[in-house]
Amino acid sequence: MASVTAVPSSANAPSLKGSGDDVSTSKGMEDSIHSFKVADLVIELSQTHKAKPDLTNLVFGTVFSDHMLTIEWTNAGGWQKPHIKPFGNLSLHPASSAMHYGVQLFEGMKAYRGADDKVRLFRPMLNMNRMAKSAERACLPAFDRAELVECIRRLVQVDLEWVPQSDSASLYIRPTFLGTERSLGVKKPSHALLYVILSPVGSFFSTGAKPVSLWADSKYIRAWRGGTGDCKMGGNYGASIYAQHEAVHYGCQQVLWLYGDDHQITEVGTMNMFLFWNNEKGEEELATPPLDGLILPGITRQSILELTRKWGEFKVCERYLTMADLRCALKEGRVKEMFGSGTACVVSPVGRILYQGENLHIPCQEDFPQLASRLMKELTDIQYGRTQSDWSVLV
Repeated sequence: MASVTAVPSSANAPSLKGSGDDVSTSKGMEDSIHSFKVADLVIELSQTHKAKPDLTNLVFGTVFSDHMLTIEWTNAGGWQKPHIKPFGNLSLHPASSAMHYGVQLFEGMKAYRGADDKVRLFRPMLNMNRMAKSAERACLPAFDRAELVECIRRLVQVDLEWVPQSDSASLYIRPTFLGTERSLGVKKPSHALLYVILSPVGSFFSTGAKPVSLWADSKYIRAWRGGTGDCKMGGNYGASIYAQHEAVHYGCQQVLWLYGDDHQITEVGTMNMFLFWNNEKGEEELATPPLDGLILPGITRQSILELTRKWGEFKVCERYLTMADLRCALKEGRVKEMFGSGTACVVSPVGRILYQGENLHIPCQEDFPQLASRLMKELTDIQYGRTQSDWSVLV
């Protein structure tokens, strides 16, 4: 393997202007002056290269690129040099706290290749803000968010050929942060590992862009106030698998997570939820649940709120919604659309909800409703460079 130390030119550093100041709540959280630095990045190039997959039949998250980024931390030595090296298995102590106590978190972001053959990241600092917040909640060490964006950018540069030449596919980026404490004590880790892997992906759902069906039941709870529902931690997702399996048993694709005695609508599977309707006052409104500790602050969610508020065409708000509200609105013909949003799917219309034995049918003209279609186009136009925006960061 060839090993080189690469020092990036400041002229090639990404502009993070406009990439985001929210999702995160890491306002006031200073980046650690003892963080790893991209200037210390060591690159070990693989001498063999995998065949690129056929994107037409690619199952999400099953194929990985040639290289990965790893950065180790210890309480005694601080952050070590970041390494880009051939993709391979990790070696972890059997007592690692990530495996025993769920001291683990991750992010999800993408790189997109435009028709101009340029590759772009979408609002990467929002992901870093959210990751920093999750790390703080998990008692994992602080890091310089801009330095991690630059390290990720360099990893994508190394595996640039893995970014699909397609406007319906992209390169999924999975930063992951593990507590690797080598003891069975329940405590703040003294060892940690931050790593990033890359995976070319097509559509998240097997049905493609068709509306999804949801199973709504209050016996399973995704998150609670004071918990970690607003952080992107692995335990949130592992605990959801059983309910997801039951949703499939009932003929649905995803779970509509409810909360409280009044059955508040929170999230859709692993997505944020939006309802476009005429509200109780007869106002045309796009509504989504507020960030009150239950809801993951999605990058796509924030982008949709910012875009639609900029349009100024209808009321846009963060408010509580219940199944009773939805049922009443459907009965009175006030629901226009309902959709989920997230990095993996961008925008995914909802066509049916199974709730208390009743199928609630959501309007879905021609499979992809008007507002969801417009948002999908505007967001993907930015992501693939068809529309110029400071939300995009060139790789």
